[in-house]
Amino acid sequence: MSRQGLAILLWAADPADPVRLATPFAQAAAGAALELQVEVYFTARSVLLLQPGVADALRASTRFDKTIASWMQDALDHGARFLACTDALAAHGLTHADLIPAARQHGGAVQFAARAADPAWATLVF
Repeated sequence: MSRQGLAILLWAADPADPVRLATPFAQAAAGAALELQVEVYFTARSVLLLQPGVADALRASTRFDKTIASWMQDALDHGARFLACTDALAAHGLTHADLIPAARQHGGAVQFAARAADPAWATLVF
């Protein structure tokens, strides 16, 4: 059986530690470029990246001028979908209306677990 999708869970991806933030979006862009369906699940503090302007102010390295917002846009441009955990949003006092337009879909533990249980899908956790 060949893979049809890649589900990426952002659990420890925290705006307070931007050195960890480029890789998940590079993997999302790569998976989408390989014509996989790609879903990126934002949970815990990663939902903060979905607020307008937050990712624009972050860089994974001082040696590289590309912002985290640019990495995120690369993934979106290749066809990745962004899904925000409703519980994580609530924990941070956010609603879907507070997010960038590309992230106004919701997806949480049940949806990610279903992808993880599906042999046609691979999963990555960051």
